[in-house]
Amino acid sequence: MDIKYVLALHIIFVVTWFAGLFYIVRLFIYQREANDKDEPERGILVHQFRIMQKRLWFGITWPSAILASIFGTWMLVGNLGAYIAQPWMILKLIFVGALWLYQIQCHVIFAQQKKSIYKLSSIKLRLWNEVATILLFAIVFLVVVKSSGSLIWGTLGLVLLSAFIFLAVFIYKKQRDKKQIEPASGDKINPEPPKTEGPSALS
Repeated sequence: MDIKYVLALHIIFVVTWFAGLFYIVRLFIYQREANDKDEPERGILVHQFRIMQKRLWFGITWPSAILASIFGTWMLVGNLGAYIAQPWMILKLIFVGALWLYQIQCHVIFAQQKKSIYKLSSIKLRLWNEVATILLFAIVFLVVVKSSGSLIWGTLGLVLLSAFIFLAVFIYKKQRDKKQIEPASGDKINPEPPKTEGPSALS
């Protein structure tokens, strides 16, 4: 097969792999939050989210991860000598390895939620969701830039991006908690009128 077709297939399955990873963790968050609701709403939502997770995980995310890795390995083996001598490729493979560890940990969370085990809170899952974003930025920039002179600036940019994303998640959590605590404007309770004393109180 022409290497261009292999590259095209690799890119397609990388895109669907990341799409699956982004969405599966959102479903983890939704199921975790649904578990805190009262019945029958909790049972209905949890059941629906489990169906969506199963179809996404085994129908899109796992097949995409495997096929993206197969086509990526195909290209790497064909040009192993040229690629392995380039620092950006070695660093990219490290990030790809981290992506696979992320995939495996997501599978652990998937299996736990299937058994109604919720070890991570909603905010921790939101932070976990952003790890895939950071890995996506790192891999894409490495492939596009390639220059070893840009690796330092790229690393600095990745650190700043990570800090910005995590800060945004914490701000979102603070704002959300604040809205849940504040009573609605129409729910204010009027204080009781002062009691009157004297003959008028007995009439």
